[in-house]
Amino acid sequence: MARRLYTLFFFLCLPLILLRLLYRAIKAPAYARRWAERFALGGDVRSGGIWVHAVSVGESIAAAPMVRELLKRYPALPITVTCMTPTGSEQIRKLFGGQVGHVYLPYDLPWLQRRLLRRLQPKIGIIMETELWPNLVAEAGRARVPLVLANARLSARSARGYQRVGALVRPMFAALDWVAVQSQAEALRFIELGVGREQMQVTGSIKFDFRPDPQQVQQAQELRARWGGDRPVWIAASTHAGEDEQVLRAHRQVLDALPDALLILVPRHPERFDSVARQVSEAGFGMVRRSSGALPAADQQVLVGDTMGELVFLYACADLAFVGGSLVPNGGHNYLEPAALGLPVLSGPHRFNFTEISELLEGAGALQVIADEAALAAAVQDWLQDDVTRQRAGQAGQAVVVDNQGALERLLEGIARLLV
Repeated sequence: MARRLYTLFFFLCLPLILLRLLYRAIKAPAYARRWAERFALGGDVRSGGIWVHAVSVGESIAAAPMVRELLKRYPALPITVTCMTPTGSEQIRKLFGGQVGHVYLPYDLPWLQRRLLRRLQPKIGIIMETELWPNLVAEAGRARVPLVLANARLSARSARGYQRVGALVRPMFAALDWVAVQSQAEALRFIELGVGREQMQVTGSIKFDFRPDPQQVQQAQELRARWGGDRPVWIAASTHAGEDEQVLRAHRQVLDALPDALLILVPRHPERFDSVARQVSEAGFGMVRRSSGALPAADQQVLVGDTMGELVFLYACADLAFVGGSLVPNGGHNYLEPAALGLPVLSGPHRFNFTEISELLEGAGALQVIADEAALAAAVQDWLQDDVTRQRAGQAGQAVVVDNQGALERLLEGIARLLV
């Protein structure tokens, strides 16, 4: 009954959903394209193989090592990757090119999910993190498609939200065939929502299995050298609206102590690239945009990272990293990429999406939580002025990453059991 009411409500809201899509298309024209795929029509669907769903950019990047291993281990099985956003779609094409099929996941109405599954006829479905939809899961069960929730995470905040609609989501969680969860604390939250203990394994986060490309790191170091000798560089990555202003004010304070310091500012969403660049200029900073290909001059204090797929490369150009989504209540982003590169990490207080990972790094002395822009400025200044402490913190972060690797192999073993 709860799912029927959900379906009716979703159907009635469809005109509003489409209007929102049009509104988003004003800032990001890609939202106006490929609407047929959102109704399970068209797209590059490769049937009879493995289906992976990664909602957007972060999940696509996290899924990449798994997808590459699946391509190696099951060359006879085609892979189709679905997502929900144009930026996620662009990332999938950048990561895999024509190696995988790709289509948007349709809206969560039973007849649309049924149509997609009939076209896909997958031997297994792998959903990244917690991108679950009640009708999607129900239709997969009806079609007898085993479903894996991979690299699963569930913050206390999200768990409370699910509990409020327990009648709707409990059957959805109970229907999952296997949940590869990141931590024991999250496993307990999944159990409270209906996942059976026998359906779940704590595998750790596959994000620990990220290994920087040595060639990319070398290219970053060569670029950094062209910026001007020993110029101190820090990066504020994956920032959200409301954070950029704080980061820029913090950078102003850093410049009082280190006049040649350079900030790499990378907004989370590409539709904000232009507005953030204007913001930097209006704040009175000399600025260069990464997309221009120009090098930051001595009188330019900010490099705006306005390109897609270069975040790791830009991390490798910096001495330390602030990870955004954490000075505003978005829950933070992936702390492991800068840590794996040997960068000390700064985070705001809102890190509920990555609580366990951030606490591991914090406990090792690799991550520092700051409360506001003043604390951010002080921490950046301290680390940029103390090479020994900064390098020690970076090495501690790398050790945490290495010590926790192996989740990918455990995930692949579980997938193999369901593919037999």
